Amino acid sequence: MVLYFDDILLASSDIGFLQETKKFLTKFFEMKDLGETFFVLGIKILRYRSQGILRLSQESYIDKVLDKFSMKDSKPGDTPIAK
Repeated sequence: MVLYFDDILLASSDIGFLQETKKFLTKFFEMKDLGETFFVLGIKILRYRSQGILRLSQESYIDKVLDKFSMKDSKPGDTPIAK
């Protein structure tokens, strides 16, 4: 469960548990179920259910920052560090 101000994001591999949690919360709070989430707080949510993978991406945020600082055409490179 992720809570941000007045938004709640629920995630579970157990659909029954997810439904019970929503039912419990609606007893105490006025809620709307907006269905499956694909984008929240600037984070893109990608699901690969057959592989059991949930991936979070901030690519769009990174693109905004690069654009803001006129670095959109920059090339990735290695950062040398001491091993």
